[in-house]
Amino acid sequence: MIVVENIYKEFNGQQVLKGISTTFEKGKTNMIIGQSGSGKTVLLKCLLGLHTPEKGFISFDGRKNTELSIKDHRQLRQEIGMVFQGGALYDSLTIEENIMFPLKMFTDQTFRAMRDRVNFVLNRVNLEGVNKKFPAQLSGGMQKRVAIARAIVMNPKYLFCDEPNSGLDPNTATVIDNLIQEITKEYDIITVINSHDMNSVMEIGEKIIFLKNGVQAWEGSNSEIFKTENEAIINFVYSSNLFKKVREAYLNEKK
Repeated sequence: MIVVENIYKEFNGQQVLKGISTTFEKGKTNMIIGQSGSGKTVLLKCLLGLHTPEKGFISFDGRKNTELSIKDHRQLRQEIGMVFQGGALYDSLTIEENIMFPLKMFTDQTFRAMRDRVNFVLNRVNLEGVNKKFPAQLSGGMQKRVAIARAIVMNPKYLFCDEPNSGLDPNTATVIDNLIQEITKEYDIITVINSHDMNSVMEIGEKIIFLKNGVQAWEGSNSEIFKTENEAIINFVYSSNLFKKVREAYLNEKK
């Protein structure tokens, strides 16, 4: 479990995160949502260790970030997989080389063992036979699947995804959502997704943290969104007429 305890983060004297406390559980798709400027990206970077909160702490299965040695930080980093918003694949490297990159950096495995692991994760994301291709030769959705394969190649305990559906059409976005959720369940890992895609929230949001102006304004599941009376989350999620109609239909059904 990841425990976030009363963290504050500021930049140039301006508070961006204001006392965030929550937990992210194993085997669940945990989502951070909110408007631009709400603090969700800063929270994700705090979880990744890219920002250090001025107050509070983050604990990874009992290991507080404020108490970790350099060696402990390195060990924790090896337990984290990351899917970046744009995929962040190296254009000059083949797909195999992209996925193998973390293995070369953090392990002393033989080339054969690394190649076998690459083939395993490529098979898991349904991308067999693309080893020698370059990222530019793949579609956007395929590139995201490569990014997921690279993120899980080290068999991580924690998977972080920053806007994994950015730039994808709705059908491909659904494929990526389902893949992330399947991997989360299959490997029993802690997955945290930073997203503004309400379709993703409604489909796979088992635990949702809603931030507004740096404050944790709501917390719950996708099913609880339909029942909540919290005005902040209602206004955010149901700005779309489609979701308004879905919520109204749900509430009428429950009467």
